[in-house]
Amino acid sequence: MAKRKSQLSMLDHSKAKVKLLEKYLEKYLNIISNDGFTSKINIFDLFCGEGIYENEGEGSPIAILKCLKDLHYINKAKNKNIPSIDLIFNDKDEFKIEKLKGIVEEKKLHENVFGKLSFRSKDYKNIIDNLSTYINSLKNEKAFIFIDPYGYKEIRASEIKKLLASKKSEILLFLPTQFMYRFDERGTPQALIEILEELVDMKDWKPSLSVYSFIEQFKDALKNYLGKDFFVDTFSIEKNEATVFCLFFFSSHIRGFEKMLETKWQIDDDEGKGWSYEKTGNLFSNFKTNLLEQKLITLLSTGNKVYNGIVYEYTLRSGFLPTHTVEIFNSLQTEGKLEVTTEKDEKVRKGAFYINYENYKSSPKKVYFKLK
Repeated sequence: MAKRKSQLSMLDHSKAKVKLLEKYLEKYLNIISNDGFTSKINIFDLFCGEGIYENEGEGSPIAILKCLKDLHYINKAKNKNIPSIDLIFNDKDEFKIEKLKGIVEEKKLHENVFGKLSFRSKDYKNIIDNLSTYINSLKNEKAFIFIDPYGYKEIRASEIKKLLASKKSEILLFLPTQFMYRFDERGTPQALIEILEELVDMKDWKPSLSVYSFIEQFKDALKNYLGKDFFVDTFSIEKNEATVFCLFFFSSHIRGFEKMLETKWQIDDDEGKGWSYEKTGNLFSNFKTNLLEQKLITLLSTGNKVYNGIVYEYTLRSGFLPTHTVEIFNSLQTEGKLEVTTEKDEKVRKGAFYINYENYKSSPKKVYFKLK
């Protein structure tokens, strides 16, 4: 049987997917390698494919190998030691694994000094339990898992939860959400029902008006299922007007989550779709509103003290960056609508909001915010 074209040629949506993976890994590996705590990093690509497509497009394993190689030599030039980074590439298609092995050897993409490089040819379902057990046994080690399945039927939220349980891992999951949405729209098939039943009571699942509303509903269901100890966000990839895929990112570490959001906004900005602050008009008008500004105004209207640490985490969980919130707060403060006060009820200098990771860790109650 002939292979599908999408398996032979790397299409634009796959390039976007790999671009996000590559840019995030650059940030992730640099931070973890220099945190002074992690002794080893484990990277798993569970549906790795053959590496290079017939149109010379480079898949996820090549992007991962190049990131690792760059990291090693950049730090070597600075006389910095970094932890060993072990790579495990898996694909149930043995032909693809053999082809990938040949490419890695031919192009000299890996050196033993980086860490161990292993190849597997096993079905995802047959390795996920052992992989969860292994990751949950890690001590001073971290794991990053890339899951890019040939469909969606084999993916379960309970397996994602197992992989995250020890808070030693981060996961990037690619799903063909357009196909999931189309099936849901026409009458939810059993394969999709089995996925959703883990997440929600099916009587509460609402038919989506678009693939984007399906993604939001699915993301919210994942958030509720995993709980407040974990962070979940998405990156949508529009192949064309009729086809939208989505990457789901999972982490228990707010710093890693922020870095993924930075990567997401960086790529959006490259495509001309990045952050654009449009002022909210009168709250009772029909003017176009800014989503984050609306959310922040609602947060500050509760009557409770809303500290800088709360705002930092709230911003990230909303899918935005601290710089976006600072931009909004600067505008509100300039218009005399925002008051910033210390815990001792002393006013602070204009523009001092302390909404960043460092203050979140060391001084989460340095200042609080009130609407005037």
